[in-house]
Amino acid sequence: SSGINAEWPLRPGSQVAICTRISDNIHLMDPITLKIGQLNAGQYFRDAFDAICHQKQLREFMVMNIEPIYNQDKQYGSYSHKHQLADVWVLPLNSLGTDDQENEIHTRTHLGNIIQCGDYVLGFDVAHAVVNNQVFDKIKQGQLPDIVLVKKIYPEKVKRNKGRNFRLKHLRKNSAAETVTDDGNDGDYNDFLEDLEEDPELRKNINLYKREQKPQWMADAEEVLAPKVGLEELLDDLVLDVADTDQDGNMMTDDAENAGS
Repeated sequence: SSGINAEWPLRPGSQVAICTRISDNIHLMDPITLKIGQLNAGQYFRDAFDAICHQKQLREFMVMNIEPIYNQDKQYGSYSHKHQLADVWVLPLNSLGTDDQENEIHTRTHLGNIIQCGDYVLGFDVAHAVVNNQVFDKIKQGQLPDIVLVKKIYPEKVKRNKGRNFRLKHLRKNSAAETVTDDGNDGDYNDFLEDLEEDPELRKNINLYKREQKPQWMADAEEVLAPKVGLEELLDDLVLDVADTDQDGNMMTDDAENAGS
């Protein structure tokens, strides 16, 4: 997101923020300082601002070097305690093996506690972005980093999706609840499931159900090094045997069976 308005919660100094979560409030964080703030609906609509980048516009980078920052000079305000500030040097993936490989790009990031050399990250390439936003255009270039790193990419994405140990329930168009049993090729949906795995705060109010009887290839996929949801957080799914249902698919109780005999 971008913008400095009367309700901007990261003032003073923060020019660009990452939206970390949307609930009753919009949760924002400055990735350069770890300063955090919130906007409720009333505050936002009194002086709304637009996003300058969405996830589909992010580029992939490789981490070449990283130096954690432990002695941060903090101004007044609230700061994130779940992130670690760090100086980091990265290269766009398409620069690997080319003459540009020597031109590492420096930025500061909030991901210092989860990334290391050789990791892949998604970032907003500020220096080369074409942004149609009047507020963004007014920000002096010297006040902006060349890159804003947003999230870590975990390897073997396909295996990770297949080896997921939970599933969600969703509604069909006829409003009948069902459990998602297929792996799905929906990129946005899989991105959402990955976000649930990586953020305990995001999934705390969502019912996650155990996947039963995993085949061997799925068990192998579980060995992928990526965040996972603990079994203690998963609910047992209700599975009805065909013999326990009537011709319309309704659950049969002992009373119902006796009445029909």
